[in-house]
Amino acid sequence: MRIAFITILLTLIYLSGWGQTATIRGKVYSIENGGVGYAGLKLTQSNKTIITDHNGFFVLKNVPFGQDELIVSSVEIETQRIKVNVNKSQIDVSIVVKPKNVDLNEVLVIQKSEKKEIETKGFAVNVIETKEVAQRNLQTNELLDRTVGIRVRQNGGLGSAVNYNLNGMSGNSVRVFIDGISISTYGESFSLNSIPPALIERIEVYKGVIPAHLADDALGGAINVILKKGSMNNLTASVSYGSFNTFQTNFNGTYRDEKTGFTVRASAFHNYSDNDYEVWGKFVRNILPNGRYEYVRARRFDDAYRSTGGQMQVGFTNVKWADQFLIGYNGSNDYKEIQHGTYMSIPYKGRTSESQSNVFSLNYVKKNFLVKGLEFNVNGMHSKRGQVVVDTVKWNYNWYGQISVGLNGDPILRPTGAQQAAPTINHINRNVSTFRAGFNYDFTQNHRFVVNHIYYAIDRREQDFMRSEIEREFIGTRNLEKNITSVAYELQAFNAKFKNNLFYKYYQQGIDRMDPVLRTVDGQSTRAENRTNSHKTAKGYGMALSYAITPQYTILASAEKAVRLPSENEVFGSPGENIVENFGIRPEVSNNLNVGLNAGTFYAGKHKYSFTVSGFIRDTRDKITQRINPRVNDALQTNPYENIGKNKSIGFESDFRYTFDNKLIVGVNMSKFNSVFNVQFDENGREYPYYNKQLPNEPYWTANSNVQYTLKNVFLKNSALNLYYSFHFVERFYTSWLEIEDFRTPRQYIQDIGLSYAFPNNKLVITADAKNLFDRQAYDNFAVQKPGRAFYLKINYLINNF
Repeated sequence: MRIAFITILLTLIYLSGWGQTATIRGKVYSIENGGVGYAGLKLTQSNKTIITDHNGFFVLKNVPFGQDELIVSSVEIETQRIKVNVNKSQIDVSIVVKPKNVDLNEVLVIQKSEKKEIETKGFAVNVIETKEVAQRNLQTNELLDRTVGIRVRQNGGLGSAVNYNLNGMSGNSVRVFIDGISISTYGESFSLNSIPPALIERIEVYKGVIPAHLADDALGGAINVILKKGSMNNLTASVSYGSFNTFQTNFNGTYRDEKTGFTVRASAFHNYSDNDYEVWGKFVRNILPNGRYEYVRARRFDDAYRSTGGQMQVGFTNVKWADQFLIGYNGSNDYKEIQHGTYMSIPYKGRTSESQSNVFSLNYVKKNFLVKGLEFNVNGMHSKRGQVVVDTVKWNYNWYGQISVGLNGDPILRPTGAQQAAPTINHINRNVSTFRAGFNYDFTQNHRFVVNHIYYAIDRREQDFMRSEIEREFIGTRNLEKNITSVAYELQAFNAKFKNNLFYKYYQQGIDRMDPVLRTVDGQSTRAENRTNSHKTAKGYGMALSYAITPQYTILASAEKAVRLPSENEVFGSPGENIVENFGIRPEVSNNLNVGLNAGTFYAGKHKYSFTVSGFIRDTRDKITQRINPRVNDALQTNPYENIGKNKSIGFESDFRYTFDNKLIVGVNMSKFNSVFNVQFDENGREYPYYNKQLPNEPYWTANSNVQYTLKNVFLKNSALNLYYSFHFVERFYTSWLEIEDFRTPRQYIQDIGLSYAFPNNKLVITADAKNLFDRQAYDNFAVQKPGRAFYLKINYLINNF
């Protein structure tokens, strides 16, 4: 009530009338000579002027809102005229000019990106821009793993199963989106494993509190990947090769006819890796015929991964009747050899998963739709997804890839007839439909009303070809349907210093399961259906506030009662990921709170720095997590998802970024939280032995640092040599409720180095990387070891304005 009262009061004060002015800050520089000192700047409409300092920095204060033109002039440079839309309290610009004695093909003017705007709306959000790293040998998941508060949980090397931990919330509590559409629509073969940073414009990471325009039941956070949609005609391509026979290539192209607005966008990728890296230590052991352990150092021998895919969109952009009208197709497939179950205790051979996906889409966006200030967007997608899980090899293997033998020298058979369970050639087919529509209405310059609705339906069929012909005629069905509606009101006040976002969400989910059975009565066999269904509804709400104390300091706060409905894999299981179904699993509900400070950017001569710090609380009921099984040598490692009662996470994170003369860039971040089981007594009044203990299998303390230094004009004029160094720390954590050393990963200290050389005009860039330079053990989900030292070489090529 107090927050609502303060919000209403501030709104009334604002409506009583305030003048709107802004601050424009930035730097004028040339690629060849750096900052341009003592250049003159003038705004033609407001007649405001200023001169840059000796490093090219400037600050223009009290600039009235509206359209204006900024003139930049100096005896050293060609005079430039720049259009500026002054519509927010602070605008950052970086102006690249050409010296008078240098003939350049074009002048690049980069205004403040959406990064700062998104990060100061009140939500706990990081915006990752990919421009600086797109030319390096980095996977998108590696890029996320270096971001404050994010831990990417990966079961091995390239292509292995991945989930995300955001400040203590993990698994399906964290949703992944591609341009606002859930990535689950695309299927296993199109994921962040297979989308390189070169195809991505930016990544928005929301923690705990999710805005209304991402109308989904993300409980702990959301990762929204914005793909590149450049309007200029260009083509980029890259190819890389490295350790473990890892080969990756991608291209991205855009064509637009300026007269008609006809637009074609296309991209494609191919990834392959043997993933035959070495593993060793206390989690890698062969079981000898006498039952004793033999700890070994060996290469993963049956863990190859391949993914190929592409997408194309054809339509019109920036025309009178549509800002965007595109019809698209996305096709992809992947092949994955499965090396082991949940734990690394028993290696597999011959267990594989192959997936393919065909997605058709329609996307329409129009600003000032019917009336001024109304934006309408609609996105419809339908996908046909197929997956085949094959497991027919009956022998037991050790980590050398050899068939295990008993005391009598005879080969040991798997107890269930195959590597994981009974022999299977399981075909899983899914039809997935997703429809999202939304309205954004700016009924005044500082007031916005948002309505979004998303519909998601999945129809799943399974057929195991290892079953008898009669059994295959009895195919079960699994159907899940979800509707989520969200509404929000957004306010800006006090010259956009104060921002407020109030939102409400309504959730509906229907689940239907049918299993056919053969019933025999009086010698007559008939087909019958065992059908189970359920329907769930829930409500959620929240708010996000921010206030800019000064242009450099912004206070942020957000809170939400969040709801997450169980996902398809949690309800129906996933054979390819060793997950069995749990039809009775319940939704989880969490009260999330974030409070933080966003500070910067500060300028001091050639120095520039910024930092953020925030604290958070996650109070969750019926938390959904994969069952913890301490019996790591079990023949069957198919653990379901289950509810574990109450869980509470309290922690903080910080992020610091420093730049010197646009040459040296240093970033340091840290995240630490305490995520504990919060139920003291069971139904019989006995205290749980793990009450108030840290949840197992969750890395709760991580830190990252990254350093980049740029040398200009090395070997060739207008070239750039970039040097990279990164350090990653993960505190040791238990992988089971049993707090013994056998179930605890060691501390991890991982260091990477790299360099890239950009030829003149940045058309050709060559990059070399050494990852995990000192070959330290790197562990992740359930102590699965990730690759050690590895080397990669990558070539990028850009064709502009063809």
